Amino acid sequence: MSNADVMFDFCKEEFNIVDGNKTSQKISLFTLSTCMWCKKTKKYLNDNNIKYRFIDVDKIDKNTKKEISDCLRKAFKERIAFPFLIVDDQPIVGYDPEKYKKLIKREGV
Repeated sequence: MSNADVMFDFCKEEFNIVDGNKTSQKISLFTLSTCMWCKKTKKYLNDNNIKYRFIDVDKIDKNTKKEISDCLRKAFKERIAFPFLIVDDQPIVGYDPEKYKKLIKREGV
């Protein structure tokens, strides 16, 4: 179990699971439903058949949203911007397909 799994246990019911078969890594994505870059990140993951889980943070209650933001800041010491992708325990802030390619190990390709 990754640190991200433990860290976000309090909101595990909020995650939407997208099935894929090209990674065994734990991939968590925090997005805004109206964000163009967030949509591009989801499209990248979907197009590459990568399993991930995501939360559209603008669609959850404000207390959970604050808890998520606090956890992200504390754990990763990164600026909080969306999309915020965590591959195992490595964060990628913003849409960056080159970093995705480097961090996401793709099996069955």
